[in-house]
Amino acid sequence: MARKIGLYGILAYFLYGLFFYWYLFYFADTSLPFEYQGTMADPATFLNGRELMLSEEFSRIRNLLFFLAGPFEWLFYLFILLLGLSRIFKNWAVSSAKYKWLQTPIYLIWLSVFSFIASFPLSYIGYSLSKSYHISTQSFASWMKDELIDFWIGYGWLLITASVLYWLIRKSAKRWWLYAWLLSVPFTLFMVFLQPVIIDPLYNDFSPLKNKELEAKILEIAEKADIPADHVFEVNMSEKTNSMNAYVNGIGANARIVLWDTTLNKLSEDEILFIMAHEMAHYVEKHIYFSIVKSLLFSLLGLYLAAKLMNWCIRRFGPALKIPSIQDISSLPLLLLLLSMLTFVSDPLSHAISRYQETRADRYAIEMTRDAEAGITSFQELTRSGLSQVNPPFLVKFFRYSHPTMLERISTLEEYAVKEKRRKE
Repeated sequence: MARKIGLYGILAYFLYGLFFYWYLFYFADTSLPFEYQGTMADPATFLNGRELMLSEEFSRIRNLLFFLAGPFEWLFYLFILLLGLSRIFKNWAVSSAKYKWLQTPIYLIWLSVFSFIASFPLSYIGYSLSKSYHISTQSFASWMKDELIDFWIGYGWLLITASVLYWLIRKSAKRWWLYAWLLSVPFTLFMVFLQPVIIDPLYNDFSPLKNKELEAKILEIAEKADIPADHVFEVNMSEKTNSMNAYVNGIGANARIVLWDTTLNKLSEDEILFIMAHEMAHYVEKHIYFSIVKSLLFSLLGLYLAAKLMNWCIRRFGPALKIPSIQDISSLPLLLLLLSMLTFVSDPLSHAISRYQETRADRYAIEMTRDAEAGITSFQELTRSGLSQVNPPFLVKFFRYSHPTMLERISTLEEYAVKEKRRKE
C-alpha cells in the first residue's frame, strides 16, 4: 500500500508539473485584447523590446516555480510518512531525552532540518532566477542569512503551535481544532501588533525618512486618513532587490508607514504620494482588520476540515503512513500536508477578496491625489522594475494575484483621466 501511494504521488506530481509547463509556455495567451493595444496599459508603450522579452521569460519561469513549490511540499510530507522518517524522528527524540517536554523540540528540529534541505533547491533556483534577471541584488551570504532567519522563526512558530496542538489533541480528540482556533485569535492579534517592531527589523534596517519635505507631505496625507504616525520609515532594500514597495502595517499605536529606498530612488514625488495614498487607503477602509477577520475565519474552517480529513486518513491509511494515532506527534507531517493543501485551495478566494480591497485602495488614491497620471506612471515603473506581466494568464491570476493586474489598474486610471479631462472641458 505504501509503495502504491508513493508511486501515485510521484506520477500525479509529474503530470501536474507537465500540465503547468505546457499551460505557461505553450497554451496561455498573455497578449493584450485589441481594445487595449496602444493605450497606456500596453507594455509596448513603456517597455522596450528587451524588457518585454525578459518580462515574459521571467514571469513564465517564476510562475512555474510557484506552481511546483506547493505540491512539492505535499510530496515531501507524504514521503516523510511513507518512509517512516516521522516515526524515526520521534524514536530519536525519545532516545535522546528522557524528559517528555524535550522530546517534541528534538522531533521538530529533525523535521525542520529535513524540510529545509528538501526545499532548498527550489528556493535557490528562485533566488538565482531573480539574480540572473537583475531583480535581486542580494549576495548569496545575505540571502542565506534571510533563509536561516526564516528557518529559526519557522521552527519557533512550529514548536509553539505543535506543542499546543498536540496537548489539545490529547485532551480533546474531537474538539481540539476549535480550542486551537480560539487560542489562535489573541495570538494572531499579538503577532500583527509585533510584526512592525520585532519581526521586520530582523530582516532589514529601518530608519526615519531622510527627505523631511517628502515626509511632511506623506504625514499630511496620513493626518487626513487619521493614521497615528509621527514618522515615515525607509528601509534599505536596494542591497537586496531592484523591485519597489511601500506599505502601512501594524495596528493602533504600532502603525508604521514604510517606503523601500528603491521606491524613493525610482519614483517622482507625485508618484510616491499616489502610492502612499493607496497604502493608507487600506488603513482608512479597515482592510487590515478585515484581513485579520478573513484569516481567522479561513483558519477556523481549515482546522475543522484538517481535523476531519486527518481522522479519515489515519483510519484509511494509518498503517501505510506509519501513524499509530492522531495523538502521536509523528502524525504532524500529515497535518501540515493537509493544512498546506487547504491553503492552496482557499487562496483563490482569499486573493479575490484582496483584489477587491486593492481596487478600492486605487480609487481612494485617485480621489485623494486627483493625479491619475502619477498613478499610471508609477504602475508602469513597478511593472518595469519587477519584470511583471501586464496581462497574466487566467490560472496565474486566479492562484497568485492578490492585486488586480497592471492591465486592470492602469486602464482604470486612464479611464478616470479621460473622464476628468472631459469634465473640465
